[in-house]
Amino acid sequence: MTDEPLYAQLGFTDVEWGLLAGLPQSVLTAAGAASHDSARKSRAENAAGLAEIADARASASPLVAAVAAAAVGSAGDPELGEELPVIEPGDPAGYADDVLERAAEAAGVLAAKAADADAQTYKHWLVGIADTVVGAASTGGVLGLGAEPVTDAERSFRDRLAKVLAD
Repeated sequence: MTDEPLYAQLGFTDVEWGLLAGLPQSVLTAAGAASHDSARKSRAENAAGLAEIADARASASPLVAAVAAAAVGSAGDPELGEELPVIEPGDPAGYADDVLERAAEAAGVLAAKAADADAQTYKHWLVGIADTVVGAASTGGVLGLGAEPVTDAERSFRDRLAKVLAD
């Protein structure tokens, strides 16, 4: 048995682990903030994103499973009825740009230190979180009629994230 933290056992520094473990919730927040929604829709997006993060604790990728466990440990476990507070950045576009910069940095860390399968699984998972969040609640319309399932701003964030994480 070792006293070495899990992130160190996986080959990451504390700073690198903070980046990798914080990014899923940041992606959730940026995707949810891409289009202004009602409080009910924002809660639905948040819940869907947190469930996507929590489900990854069962990932076959040791890296993704460990990051998901760390993220749920700090954000809350939906299986225990815990809800992540809805975070509304003051500058959603600026926040999204910051998240994309951190995603690019994480991709570099993964390329240098992670097994290719773990790196690909992690990056795919982040895009999946964005997909889940932007698809969780339609925007606009009246009584559900004429609503957009995914807005242009949401689609743009998701596509930019996918591009940043592509090899």
